[in-house]
Amino acid sequence: MALTASTMLPLGTKAPDFDLPEVVSGKATSLSTFADKKALLVMFICRHCPFVKHVQQELAQLGRDYFTGDLAIVAISANDAKNYPDDAPDSLKAFVTEQGFTFTFCYDESQETAKAYTAACTPDFFVFDEQRKLVYRGQLDDSRPSNGKPVTGADLRAAIEAVLMGKPVTSEQKPSVGCNIKWKSGNQPSYFG
Repeated sequence: MALTASTMLPLGTKAPDFDLPEVVSGKATSLSTFADKKALLVMFICRHCPFVKHVQQELAQLGRDYFTGDLAIVAISANDAKNYPDDAPDSLKAFVTEQGFTFTFCYDESQETAKAYTAACTPDFFVFDEQRKLVYRGQLDDSRPSNGKPVTGADLRAAIEAVLMGKPVTSEQKPSVGCNIKWKSGNQPSYFG
């Protein structure tokens, strides 16, 4: 496990479009799928990562809390499923059911969507406003698997609430940290140097 931090994509960046299969239904999902929502949360997560396991109940709660509101949530797993079979679509489908996730969960087999978002770790969070401009990228909260702090989702929730109320999101944002995305051999993006 390589501890990796978010790349902190510049605020104001337009959300890159994508066309990915949803793991439960197989239905094609893109930015336009969520066009009727005031805000969009894109989460890069996976099943096997201990950092995701640490926060998975809060992610499920986020999904329930915002299920009928103005926030769309899409989770994307981009890990190499050949070498990490827990992150293959069928396993992710079971993960959705086990955790009671109510949000859309897609698989990025080509890893091109993860690259477009400069996703680096799991979990990695990106919040976009109604114009789909980036207003938050960073951590869920201060909790980590070994620091004993409670999982509250405070940082991410504050950003979501600000966007939904039409208020500015603080530009003081802490990077998320977690396991590095498991890139396919020879596919590691250039933003890793």
